[in-house]
Amino acid sequence: MALIYIVEDDPSIQEIEVMALKNSNYIVQAFDSASSFYKKTEEIIPDLVLLDIMLPDEDGYAVVRKLRKDSKTKKVPVIMITAKTTEMDMVKGLDDGADDYIRKPFSVMELLSRVRALLRRSKDSDDEEQLSVGNIMLDNERHTVSSGDLNVVLTLKEYELLRYLMINEDIVLSRDSIMRYVWGSDFEGESRTVDMHIKTLRQKLGENGSQIKTIRGVGYSIGKDGKDET
Repeated sequence: MALIYIVEDDPSIQEIEVMALKNSNYIVQAFDSASSFYKKTEEIIPDLVLLDIMLPDEDGYAVVRKLRKDSKTKKVPVIMITAKTTEMDMVKGLDDGADDYIRKPFSVMELLSRVRALLRRSKDSDDEEQLSVGNIMLDNERHTVSSGDLNVVLTLKEYELLRYLMINEDIVLSRDSIMRYVWGSDFEGESRTVDMHIKTLRQKLGENGSQIKTIRGVGYSIGKDGKDET
């Protein structure tokens, strides 16, 4: 049973989050400040953190940066929850190390769906520092990619896109899910962004780029068989 920490200073929102998660059989502990959260984290590392940006003693951006710098908490999944709505606010949180982003007001169903998805991805990717699909190899510890005998240099987004595909080998990922994982939960871009990154990623992978398959009308997947669906 997953342990989730909530860092939220608004009592009404904190109560909604606590009740929703407890009713879904998660173990939950809530904090109204960064300092109280830090103190508890020194005792027990949670499986996931729901983190508000506007806190009384320290903003959420600083909190997530500290989590990522600490070897004990650098891999803890973090969902930022905030009333800030600009794309720059979202991008800053994700660049600082958050895994997902939910805007207030949000539905309980959306919250629970995001929590389940992130916990599942975190579990699936644990101990998977090295991924391989066919002739494509990804070393997450060294942050390197090879395609056959070719060392491939990727941008950050291309790398995250490839890793997301490889973690979900042979699973069809919609453009929307790719957008949420790689660019953020509510990225205001067009799905064409995904298509263009897939195109350049295939080119950089050379002959093994064909392992990334287009599923017409749905999205993309990666596998040893590189035939697109028509």
